[in-house]
Amino acid sequence: MRTDQRWGDADGLRDDLQAYVAEQLGTPGGVLIVDDTGFVKKGTTSAGVQRQYSGTAGRAENCQIGVFVTYATTRGHALVDRELYLPTSWTGDRERCQAARVPDDRTFATKGDLARDMIERALASPFPFAWVTADSAYGQDSHFRRFLEDRSLFYVVAVPKSQQVNGPRIGHLIEQAPLEAWQRLSAGQGAKGERSYDWAAARLPAVAASDGGEPTRQRWMPARRSISRPDEIAYYLTCAPLEATVADLVRVAGCRWKIEECFQSAKNECGLDQYEVRRYVGWYRHVTLAHTFLAAMAAQEREKGVTRLTRPTSWTSHQLKSAVCRQLNPAAILQAATTR
Repeated sequence: MRTDQRWGDADGLRDDLQAYVAEQLGTPGGVLIVDDTGFVKKGTTSAGVQRQYSGTAGRAENCQIGVFVTYATTRGHALVDRELYLPTSWTGDRERCQAARVPDDRTFATKGDLARDMIERALASPFPFAWVTADSAYGQDSHFRRFLEDRSLFYVVAVPKSQQVNGPRIGHLIEQAPLEAWQRLSAGQGAKGERSYDWAAARLPAVAASDGGEPTRQRWMPARRSISRPDEIAYYLTCAPLEATVADLVRVAGCRWKIEECFQSAKNECGLDQYEVRRYVGWYRHVTLAHTFLAAMAAQEREKGVTRLTRPTSWTSHQLKSAVCRQLNPAAILQAATTR
């Protein structure tokens, strides 16, 4: 990567970074992971700053919000794209935008819009990938899911308990699952070993309007239940290849934690959140350089065989390869839910 020549061109450096990561980590089973994180700031002049909810802080704070994409494969994972979220309090105030050097053509875009833009760029990049995963902030957006399907991408996205599935709420549908439908599976390695949960999944009916007479994909409704706290259940909607198993869905769902690892590493080791730049372009330069440095450092450590928290690790485990989750009967569940 020509970081010495292109540090001032944030988008050019991003493109170099993506080519580098594709060369270092690229495999056909790659997954794009979408998430956002907050940067707590003081004052009102930093581009995009306002009092808004930050998942990082777990509450509303005066902060900037960045939307990010991580590329992950069995060979490793790295942050590869970024966009600064600009609330309407900014895009509706051109003088304020000009003071922070926000481009004149930068209009309001939701976090989902920014995520779609980055996925479009990834499709035009050297990355080999077929899957996308994201938390419920993105997964509950039907336009986001339709966008992925229209581009022939498969996905495993979290959704809230209130998400409607063919009418009933997903939380109510999962409540109908018999005890034998749940099976323990690993969602991959974590800092404390295997991330094991109880999983159940129902295959959903094909959508004739989009799938045609001979579907080439299948949709699922998986749920992940905590072993120690059975009342804690996470819900998902997925679109997968016809040959995909529940273990494949669990694998993709589990790799969503990779972006959290990237955030932690970038903040702890690259100062991702330690900056004093206030202008729009400065934010992109700083964040892109942090991504680049972290990816290069991880590659160097792989070559040296160094073992540490930021090492690229596979999310595949022997348990995932052999375990098959008992499927629910979606027709029966839907009928039971709608007749009660």
